[in-house]
Amino acid sequence: MNDKEMSVYEHLGELRKRLIIVLIFFAAALVVSFFFVDDVILYLQRTAEAKHLTMNAFRLTDPIKVYFQFAFVIAAVLSAPVLLYQIWAFVSPGLYEKERKVTLSYIPASIVLFLAGVSFAYFVLFPFVVRFMSRLADQLGVQQMIGINEYFQFLLQLVLPFGIVFQLPIVVLFFTRLGLITPQLLVRIRKYAYLALLILAAVITPPDVLSQVIVMIPLTILYEGSIWVARIGYRKAQRAVEQEGNE
Repeated sequence: MNDKEMSVYEHLGELRKRLIIVLIFFAAALVVSFFFVDDVILYLQRTAEAKHLTMNAFRLTDPIKVYFQFAFVIAAVLSAPVLLYQIWAFVSPGLYEKERKVTLSYIPASIVLFLAGVSFAYFVLFPFVVRFMSRLADQLGVQQMIGINEYFQFLLQLVLPFGIVFQLPIVVLFFTRLGLITPQLLVRIRKYAYLALLILAAVITPPDVLSQVIVMIPLTILYEGSIWVARIGYRKAQRAVEQEGNE
């Protein structure tokens, strides 16, 4: 580990510097997002799920609200690698040299998992939910009037959380390398974790068993995968401590 001991004031100063870097990059990404945010919105309106829907603005401010909402989401996604790196740079002085190199590799893996989660939610879950809602409206004889703000808000609320949930293996591996959790703990709380995942699946999906199963399957795989990577990370962390102690 780094032999230099930092005071609380120095830690706060370091944290402040990292936050400023992230905010500056986010502001730059926000400016960049304005150049293509309208193309993104128009593209999403032409997809198979949306092209048969007539988008309505129920408030005068709905279009600009959607515009800025997507601009902020795009800027946040573009800024995510910088945020992850700054988090790593903040905690890395407390890690062993080998752990610094290993944990740095988590950043690209985290980005890949985020894209995988978003892709699953958008290409698999979202079309299923839209079809379910449309079919239910037809059964009830309801004429749907879709608000553009409500449509895209529902899309983001369904898709983005999966990008975050898919970070579970990386988060578990990171905390395992820090010694905050162990594979044994994950195994002990498995039944409670499954219950929490089942509740999550019920909250973010329509009230039917099939959609909940569709969501529960990848969530279960993620949790079991997290236990597997935690075991690998735990063994490597133990070896790193032993090697550092011998040196």
